[in-house]
Amino acid sequence: MTKNKRLIFEVRNLEKEYDANNVLKIKKLEIHPGTIYGIVGNVGSGKTTLLSILAGLEKESSGVVLYEDKPYETNWYGKIKTHKDIFFCKELIESTPSVSVSNFISKRFGKKKNVIKNRYFKEGSFKNLFLRNMHNLSAGELNWLGMILACESDPRVLIIDDYGIYFNENMERDFKNKITNMNRTLGTTVILSSPSEKNIKHFASVLIFLDHGHIWKIRSGQSRNSNSSQSSDRKRTRKFYTKRKRSNSKK
Repeated sequence: MTKNKRLIFEVRNLEKEYDANNVLKIKKLEIHPGTIYGIVGNVGSGKTTLLSILAGLEKESSGVVLYEDKPYETNWYGKIKTHKDIFFCKELIESTPSVSVSNFISKRFGKKKNVIKNRYFKEGSFKNLFLRNMHNLSAGELNWLGMILACESDPRVLIIDDYGIYFNENMERDFKNKITNMNRTLGTTVILSSPSEKNIKHFASVLIFLDHGHIWKIRSGQSRNSNSSQSSDRKRTRKFYTKRKRSNSKK
């Protein structure tokens, strides 16, 4: 008997409208667990809207969006109930609390605060960032802080919008290594977006190209990651999204 393929997200006939303008129209999209996806598109392509819908921050106008085979639930006020095991960096930028970075990290991570401080805030401009009020941080600083929270939270699904656009080369390399390690060791599903494939093609397994709310191309990235525990999901991903051939030689 054939087993059904495992999906962490499933999208069918998705449409999203703002003021009668259709900004997203996706017939089918399947996201498999334990895989790194890169969504590429220019400003206005629908990247952020798609990520917000997957994260449960926005409601689709029509269609089906499933997380682990179930639609998102809503409360009495019609607000979507988000899942705690999904981390979306955009949330921090859109609802920034008026507290210091130190207090925010202490409340979120407790005794782990000092470990995080020594790991990320030991030197340079980031040393002073630790005591600043989060309301006074720039978009780039909040993006960097969001990346730290993402890596330290160990979510099941990590969603990052506009990956790498605020980073210098060293920062980008450091976070790329952290994300890749999360994927390899914890099986974290990662969905990144970027206006260019340059920052994500070398560690994303699948690249999804958006244009004016439509998926116009899907192909493999140039990632060389291999996680044996995810091999079956990767095979299904390869079958659905790409026709790239890989060797199956045993080590």
